[in-house]
Parts: sequence; C-alpha cells; structure tokens
Amino acid sequence: MNQLSPSTVPAHVAIIMDGNGRWANARGLPRAMGHRKGVEAVREAVKTAAECGVSYLTLFAFSSENWSRPESEVSDLMGLLKAFIRRDLAVLHKQNVRIRIIGDKTNLSGDILPLLLEAEETTRANTGITLIIAFNYGARDEIARAARKLAAEVAAGRLDASAITSERIGAALDTAGIPDPDLVIRTSGEERLSNFLLWQAAYAELMFIPEFWPDFSRDTFVAALSRYAMRERRFGGLQPATTLAVGS
Repeated sequence: MNQLSPSTVPAHVAIIMDGNGRWANARGLPRAMGHRKGVEAVREAVKTAAECGVSYLTLFAFSSENWSRPESEVSDLMGLLKAFIRRDLAVLHKQNVRIRIIGDKTNLSGDILPLLLEAEETTRANTGITLIIAFNYGARDEIARAARKLAAEVAAGRLDASAITSERIGAALDTAGIPDPDLVIRTSGEERLSNFLLWQAAYAELMFIPEFWPDFSRDTFVAALSRYAMRERRFGGLQPATTLAVGS
C-alpha cells in the first residue's frame, strides 16, 4: 500500500457511493445484492480513512430523491441501514468513531429515526474519526431549511437581515461545526454532484473514479488520496508553485 504523508491527507473526505445497482446488473445479480456488497465497502472505507489520518468522512447514504425508487428497493435500503447500525454501532463505538447524521430528520417513520439518534448519542463523546451519514439528504433542501431558520429569526426580531453572512448561513446548515470537505469522490464514472454538499463543496477537490461503489477497496481509496496529495489548492487565489510529495 502507498504510504501517505500526513501533511497531505485531506481532513475531510466526502463520498457519493454510486453504482451498486449497476455492479449487480453487470453480474446478473439482483440490485439488492449490489447494495449488500456496498455495505462491505462502507466498512472498509471507514477503516481505511481512519488509518490514513482522515478526520471526517461523509457518506451519501440516501438522498431525499431516493424515495422515488421502487418501493421494494427503498425497503431493502432501509433494512440494510438498520442492519448496519444494529450490527456495526458497537464496533464503531469501540473504535472511537463518532457518528453524525445530516439530512432532514422530520417525518421519518418507523424505527429509522430512533436508530439514527441512538448512533449519534452513543458515540457523541468519541474523539476519533467523525463518520457523517447523509440520510434523507439533499443540498438544496438543506439550504432551504437553513434559509427558513434564518428568516424566522429575522421575523422574530432576533436577527437583522444585514447580519446574514455566508458564515451565518453555514452555521445554520446541517454540517454546522464540521469543516468543509477537502475532497469529494464519486464512484461509477458519473461526473456530477447530484445535490450533494453544494454549499460546502465550493472549493473541494472533485474526483470521479470509474469503479462502482462495491469495488471501492482500500487500494482504490489510498490511490485517490495519493492523487489528491498531488493537487495544488488555491481557493480562488494565486500561490507560488509548490511540490506536494507522497512518500514511497
């Protein structure tokens, strides 16, 4: 495995886990098998991120648009999420992983919301990598909810409209207190953000890789981190040319 220089490892990596269904179709398997294999990739990604020194890992688990998928597929995805939390929560807690959930938590039915809240509360005091699960999440919805929150403050006279800055908007988002992602990875070869962290990814490095999510291995992740290390981030400004080295 490539050895990464700690100084070039991104503090926050966000991943759009795409291609479970196509992975299964390519093998003549039911789509559900792709989702199950994808859960194994999640476990490997969390472990790899922690070992490489990534402080925050955000995974796009279920978008607010995914509810429009066939009911059987949605049911299977919900079942996998519940099984992952029930089976893996104790292990993640023991590994000092802190879990945080972003997305619209209102109107979540059944036992999904209690499980999500339990995962957050159980791991709240942990000090290792923070695993952020984007569930029932859409960036436009997130921004709209933040705008409504700030508008209510203005209407109540607790906030002056002129005091609404980009920093205040950021503090009203689901990711308040979490640094913006340095690197956004999307698997399966698709090259779009699909309503994921649109505000937060303003200056993130984007990386689109051909592998379907179930094939996202430790080596794939480390290779992506190595490619990131060779990029020069300028945040809209100009900087002297620098060399970012990856140890061998």
